[in-house]
Amino acid sequence: MKMYLISDNIDTQIGLRLAGIDGIVAHERGEIEAAMNRAFEDKELGILIFTEKAAAEVKAEIAAARMTRHTPLIIEIPDRHGSRDIAGSINQMVEESIGLKL
Repeated sequence: MKMYLISDNIDTQIGLRLAGIDGIVAHERGEIEAAMNRAFEDKELGILIFTEKAAAEVKAEIAAARMTRHTPLIIEIPDRHGSRDIAGSINQMVEESIGLKL
């Protein structure tokens, strides 16, 4: 199982590269979408990691992929600027997935 990072900054990409996780730095919505679609084509990919800022650019596409795809697992990580509302994101994901409001 492979992991892949789509990041909006080079610092996160370098850090995860040191841990053995390959990735790409993309700033524009089109670049992020293209990287996400290429990642979905890789059948060996088990986990697709987004930095929060990159994920925010393609929020609707990520939500649709989470609802329709079994793999890869899509996760968001905070970047060097810290975390947004992680608890709110988890609550929203649970609500969208199973309809349970926490």
